Amino acid sequence: MKGKTAIIGDGDSVLAFRAVGMDAYGADHPEKARNLLKKLAKTYHIILITDVLAKEIDDTLAQYASAAYPVIIPVPSGSGGNGYGDAVLRRACEKALGVDILSRGDKKDH
Repeated sequence: MKGKTAIIGDGDSVLAFRAVGMDAYGADHPEKARNLLKKLAKTYHIILITDVLAKEIDDTLAQYASAAYPVIIPVPSGSGGNGYGDAVLRRACEKALGVDILSRGDKKDH
């Protein structure tokens, strides 16, 4: 059904999403995630993908970057994040606004 939300990730990470009624798809390696994404992109508006897998299929994610749908959102896995999702969000904000609004002020002047 168009408009629904799905998640792609390792089995343990997607269990919690399945428990709240989201369509969850397990992928234990990048190629399976890539194939699932291509299939799900035809029927879902929002697709979450664990950032570990997202980083490994970045080239495929880039194909959907300029499309209105699906919106693909990298999220941390059950074991934590690798920073990929943060980096994607930061790049998108910089591209749209011309400035990094997500800066935490961590940079030190030398």
